[in-house]
Amino acid sequence: MQPLDARGLPAGYPFNPDWEVTPREFRARRESGEPVVLVDCRTAAERATASIDGSVHVPMHELSAHLDALREHEAVPVVVHCHHGARSLQVTAALRQAGFEDVRSMAGGIHLWSLDIDPSVPVY
Repeated sequence: MQPLDARGLPAGYPFNPDWEVTPREFRARRESGEPVVLVDCRTAAERATASIDGSVHVPMHELSAHLDALREHEAVPVVVHCHHGARSLQVTAALRQAGFEDVRSMAGGIHLWSLDIDPSVPVY
């Protein structure tokens, strides 16, 4: 495993705090009781392999079909995750374009979550 910096990110990770939260930041927000919704934008097969408890499954390719249902979470912060963070950035951009104001991608995705936060979540 590559060493992680003080924020829990791999050395050299191009973190953008305007668009991302680290897994550690998400965990701290959730543990503090802050109402934050975690959206898993991976495929059903990926979710069957590994998932984060409490996440809402909205596959990226089905986002437009689930947009109205996601509106119930529009007033609270939303964090989107995928495998490594690329798709979740795309979904974050789409949700912002749809009017969601407080939405960010989980840096490093479920892969970094598994490595840094919860090793019981399988790495794949």
